[in-house]
Amino acid sequence: MGNQYYTSGELNVKNRAFLSGDAVKASFFIRNEKLIMDEECYFFLMASMRKMRMNIPLSYTLEFFQSLFVRDIIEGQEIRDGIINFLVFRNTDGITLSKASVSYYYEILEMSDILAVHERSLEMDLIKEINVNNNLLSNIRVHSPENIYGEIYAQENDLDDVIFLNPNKRIARASSGNLLFLEGDVIKIPKQTEGAYISPLMENFVTFLHKNNLADVQEHEIIAFESQKAEEILLISDEKGIFSVGKIRNKTFTNTRFLELVKSWRESF
Repeated sequence: MGNQYYTSGELNVKNRAFLSGDAVKASFFIRNEKLIMDEECYFFLMASMRKMRMNIPLSYTLEFFQSLFVRDIIEGQEIRDGIINFLVFRNTDGITLSKASVSYYYEILEMSDILAVHERSLEMDLIKEINVNNNLLSNIRVHSPENIYGEIYAQENDLDDVIFLNPNKRIARASSGNLLFLEGDVIKIPKQTEGAYISPLMENFVTFLHKNNLADVQEHEIIAFESQKAEEILLISDEKGIFSVGKIRNKTFTNTRFLELVKSWRESF
């Protein structure tokens, strides 16, 4: 069985993504009919596949993905702006799992500008019933029952998302992405060792802020109470985009400064 791919209408249910959640996900970004951050996204996908001990095909080069997305999505589907959520899953054809071939599936989330903050602010809350781990696989986008539970919990409690803690009761991430907390002139982000996702989108943003001396970005171990001390909170999701957090429990947040910082970042492209 060769390496196969499936788009929205074509799925082979006899694969380990369905049977075991044996898949990894990465996002690629289209802006003004061009791929942006494609190298960073590609290397994140390759690193994720290596961590899951997947058999990476020789054809999976950066040029392969660039050609695929330009031909099939930007030109073929005339997508001008959006996020390509790209899933690689292991097939069931190998003598051992590490030798099995892989296939891929992708979906496209269209939006007006992937680097713009969504107009509607999010309402969130901490979830304490479950936590997320902070090991090697916690930083990549693999099957996560915690995310499913968190999404349902948010829907049932009229929330947009939840904030997960790690086993040490410190902030790790939201179900859909990473959180940035603005206090004074400092932007605090949870360390990856705390359970935060590796995020090419967020890394590009904070690198821009650092290079241009626009903010002091610091990685921290952040206790749950510190979410109430922040002046502004930003959620960056490679899968869904960029959002302001407007409310956590009874505390409301502004978004003026983050909007200015994101605007400067957008204008740099």
